[in-house]
Amino acid sequence: MTGCSSRRGLLAGIAALCLARTARAETPQAARPPARPLPDAAQLIRASGLAGTTGYALVDPLQGRIMAEGGAAMPFSPASTMKAITALYALDRLGQTHRFRTRVLRADDMLILAGGGDPILSSDDLDRLAADLVAAGAATPARFAVWGGALPQIEEIAPPQADWLAYNPALSGMILNFNRVYLNWRRADGRMQMSLKARAERHSPRAYTITVAPGDQPDLFSYRSEDGIEAWTVSRAAIAQPGSRWLPVRKPELYAGDVFQTLCRARGLVLPRPDTIRMLPVAEEVAALDSPPLITILRDMLYYSTNLTAEVVGLQASGAPDTASSARAMQDWLATKGQGAGFQLRDHSGLSDDSRVTARGMALMLAGPGLAAGLPELLKTDPLAEDLGLDPDRSAQVAAKTGTLNFVSNLAGYVTGADGNRRCFAILSVDPARHEATSGQEQPAGVRAWTRDAKRLQRQMLQAWAGSGG
Repeated sequence: MTGCSSRRGLLAGIAALCLARTARAETPQAARPPARPLPDAAQLIRASGLAGTTGYALVDPLQGRIMAEGGAAMPFSPASTMKAITALYALDRLGQTHRFRTRVLRADDMLILAGGGDPILSSDDLDRLAADLVAAGAATPARFAVWGGALPQIEEIAPPQADWLAYNPALSGMILNFNRVYLNWRRADGRMQMSLKARAERHSPRAYTITVAPGDQPDLFSYRSEDGIEAWTVSRAAIAQPGSRWLPVRKPELYAGDVFQTLCRARGLVLPRPDTIRMLPVAEEVAALDSPPLITILRDMLYYSTNLTAEVVGLQASGAPDTASSARAMQDWLATKGQGAGFQLRDHSGLSDDSRVTARGMALMLAGPGLAAGLPELLKTDPLAEDLGLDPDRSAQVAAKTGTLNFVSNLAGYVTGADGNRRCFAILSVDPARHEATSGQEQPAGVRAWTRDAKRLQRQMLQAWAGSGG
């Protein structure tokens, strides 16, 4: 009896649910509050007084329609919004769980530090590798070499940019501390003291393959290579007060070998002076270290906007011999996803001034492959807060990627309003004349104020779109 009563109760409940649904279906549509029309974004742009040009597009991903756009087919430099495309490409080609493996190999009387293209390898990681090597009972070899052939060797990831900018290092399959070295200077006992360190959280050994000295020169920095040493000269006028900054590394294999040699020596294993090899011989693996999974690396890349990581994962995904052909492969991949229109890609980080995207293309890409791959969960929330503070209205929930060059300010991602609907957007701004005139310069006059005004405009547009309920 209990089972029959339960079944009758269940059937009665289903019937009641059906009646309720029918009643709701018969409720007049007029009872629902009408959606407010989208605000005029073009009017917001005009009112902002921002010098230059702004293109924008807002897409409803559920209906696949463009809700608002202006200048949406105009080509713009993507800057670091390019990294969102690169992240999707790497996820598709390599998979979320892909890891980069750094190895120590033994080939006869030679010990080899073999880079696997790990873009986030640090001095602390090399110390763990040194500890494992010593624990394995490694003996002092006759030769010590470093191999970086897992990736193409590229002297600078953005040649038009200044040589001394930390985000413009060399690239190879052997990467350490984002291929940067930490310069510190101060005056003590009447003398200028300068140091270069392979700085990490726990270990910051001295970099012996890189030197720096003050000089009387008009340029902030000058660089030369001599006998396997990277030699930097810095203007005396720039170091009158104590300070520090990162410098790019130009010989990443020697830099990593130098640091690994120091860390091994601290644990009692003496290695010869490092050399580089082009070909990897048949060898036995004696120690290894795997990177975190790719999904973690990409989340950090998008959060911190790391240029080197973007170029590395893009090259890994394509297997191409250089940046230009790797970018073309990524563009071809976009075309296979039905997203080829509006893109001319020349790199993976957005540093290249030759890359072009459109606001419409970016927004549609975010609505298609972006949502399919779960990109919103990888993007920074409220990315404008760092420059503008928290949104006082809290009207727009935003997950997006910024993109900034001199007199270029872009934002592309996802905005969710009070109605709970998520929309995809791209807002791209440039002052062409000032951008061209200051390309490669560090913090030219007027750029901070212009960029802040561009970000205020982005927030106003997002607030308007989020509050429209359209």
